Amino acid sequence: MEIKYEIYIAAKPEQVWNILVSKEESSKIFHGCGIESDFKVGSNYAYIGPGPSGDKTVHVEGKILEIVPNKILSMTLLVGSVYGEHYKNFESRTVYTLEPYGNSTRLKLVNDKIKEGDPSYERSADGGWARVLSSIKSLAETGKPLELPMGEG
Repeated sequence: MEIKYEIYIAAKPEQVWNILVSKEESSKIFHGCGIESDFKVGSNYAYIGPGPSGDKTVHVEGKILEIVPNKILSMTLLVGSVYGEHYKNFESRTVYTLEPYGNSTRLKLVNDKIKEGDPSYERSADGGWARVLSSIKSLAETGKPLELPMGEG
């Protein structure tokens, strides 16, 4: 199974890229959970922030599969074990592709290699990724992410 989205953002690819890979910027779109990694192929990454295990809760983790600065970020995606051990069997892949589009950016997202029965699939397909991308767009264009209720996005 796979989920695909494409969005246009009135910002340069470098600005959108920074939102994806900066701990500080990514935490603005993920309720205070920022990405941590050295961003090398094969390296681990994690979105860490406030949650059930305190301020250092690992919400999502995985490995960097491909990285081309300002163009491609491909990584495995595994929901943190704090949400239940059943998630450890449901790794998928997320690929962000950024392309210049005039003075803007075309941001494509593919979340694929999703296994049948993955408990996070329905939430992701039912607007989860759309909310994340909309928040990236808002942050890049206005300097403010969307104010989404906790548990959304």
